[in-house]
Amino acid sequence: MSVCIQQEDFDQQQQYQQLCQDAPNIGAIVTFSGLVRDFDQGKGEYLFIEHFPTMAETVLKGIIQQAQQHWPIINARIVHRVGRLAIGEQIVFVGVNSPHRRAAFQACEYMIDHLKTEAPLWKKALSKDKHYWIPAKERDQQAKQSWHSLAPPNE
Repeated sequence: MSVCIQQEDFDQQQQYQQLCQDAPNIGAIVTFSGLVRDFDQGKGEYLFIEHFPTMAETVLKGIIQQAQQHWPIINARIVHRVGRLAIGEQIVFVGVNSPHRRAAFQACEYMIDHLKTEAPLWKKALSKDKHYWIPAKERDQQAKQSWHSLAPPNE
């Protein structure tokens, strides 16, 4: 299990290779990589992400541990960037390996849904004309809540 919060960009291939090291016990690796999008209809320039360092790392580790309780995950990695990020830059990587593909897919999606609603990370959109904090989205909260009724896969 690995959690890293950093300003620097990350190498997706390197993160993937770390998950491959658990072979031959794994049958699947699933990854998610999020990018900074323009929140201001083509006028956006940057996203600024603030966080509570120790608390954010603890919460992200807890999300991985929660996923491990529901699915047979062998290893998981989360990398989240903070600071000033340009439109189109990588912002987050979530990767999971497991003996089974279904478990890997579900665990990865579970982790990103919980990261979006639980991690103490705040986004501010910056453009030439204005800047504003981006509010939490109801659909992210609904995605997180949807996991409470699902049972883990039986593969």
